[in-house]
Amino acid sequence: MNPKQTALVLIEYQNDFTSDGGTLHAAVKTVMDSTNMLANTLDLVKQARELGITIIHTPITFTDDYHELTAQPYGILKGVVDSRSFRKGSWGAEIVDVLKPEPQDIVIEGKRGLCGFASTNLDFILRSRGITSVALGGFLTNCCVESTMRTAYEKGYDVVTLKDCTATLSEEEQHLAVDKNYPMFSRPMNHDEFLAEVSGDRVVETASRGYNA
Repeated sequence: MNPKQTALVLIEYQNDFTSDGGTLHAAVKTVMDSTNMLANTLDLVKQARELGITIIHTPITFTDDYHELTAQPYGILKGVVDSRSFRKGSWGAEIVDVLKPEPQDIVIEGKRGLCGFASTNLDFILRSRGITSVALGGFLTNCCVESTMRTAYEKGYDVVTLKDCTATLSEEEQHLAVDKNYPMFSRPMNHDEFLAEVSGDRVVETASRGYNA
């Protein structure tokens, strides 16, 4: 993998998921802790920047009254509305401080649903920059990360899913997505395995290890 043609896509690392006091943090905390996903992502981003990998943030935001959505949302988006999550301008919608975008990073705007491509210009930006490989991490493992993975696969990108940089609502859902679904549409790796491949090294020493399934 050529780092200059590789993007790290960080999906919804926002306070409502990542941080104490976030509307959905309690729901994902157990799996966050078991995969060590936030610490692993910090290590990953640091090394990815040093390698020249493009860092792309894909937050999701809505107006305060969620008028972008149907009047009767259902499924995961109903949960977002009911919990009043990801409201534009709120602390909960902000990207967590430890992953605040740096000037050279790209922040994708317009994400209103699950797939990072569906309502945004993500594909345009990737192709404009000559990106052929994407590595995905974030929330939820079996929802927005998986939706983005499937579309990236369909669009012909070389897709890596970062097992130890993802979290969802339960261990059962985490393992099902990572063990059964991810291999169908991507090359699942832990973050140190990805860094080793993109840097050409056989081994990359990391300070934090997490999900090893």
